[in-house]
Amino acid sequence: MQTFDAIEKRHSTREYKDRPVPKEMLEALVDAGRRAPSARAIEPWEFVVITERKILDAFAALISTGTFLNQASACIVVLCEDVKYYLEDGSAATENILLASTDLGLGTCWIAGDKKEYAADVLKFLDVPDGYKLISLVAVGWPARASHQHKKRKLDEVIHWNRFVKRPVIKDPRVCRILAEAEKNSPSKK
Repeated sequence: MQTFDAIEKRHSTREYKDRPVPKEMLEALVDAGRRAPSARAIEPWEFVVITERKILDAFAALISTGTFLNQASACIVVLCEDVKYYLEDGSAATENILLASTDLGLGTCWIAGDKKEYAADVLKFLDVPDGYKLISLVAVGWPARASHQHKKRKLDEVIHWNRFVKRPVIKDPRVCRILAEAEKNSPSKK
């Protein structure tokens, strides 16, 4: 798979088959994570790979936004030392894991870690020493059903050239038609 294919196909998966992910594939995902860019080349990350069902079940109960972890085959916990750019570095590592998973045909879901109410509990549960931050938990497994990426905003709605140009984000096609008609009939356009 090419990089742009993985970017276009990547989506969050919350339903998984009851099928283990081989250790070699999980190692490949962590390898992709550790190859992420890192500010000042500090590489502050550590990865805890969870495959034990009782821990996945406990996390599903603990993490309000990760109840589906009880279906996942694994969870990769991304941690970073509390350095200046920990969040940027850990997020880059997480994205590499997500894209590599897509390339391998696996389903994933990024569960937020930093600043969440359960972050301290997760760190304590995993015996993480002081000085580390929870960046993310990545549910990993074989998708239970085919899915696709949700519709994204169009490129021309998000791209700005040379300066930021504020424009309304209106998704209702009826309103868009009315605004386009008003713009076309505007005295400044005649």
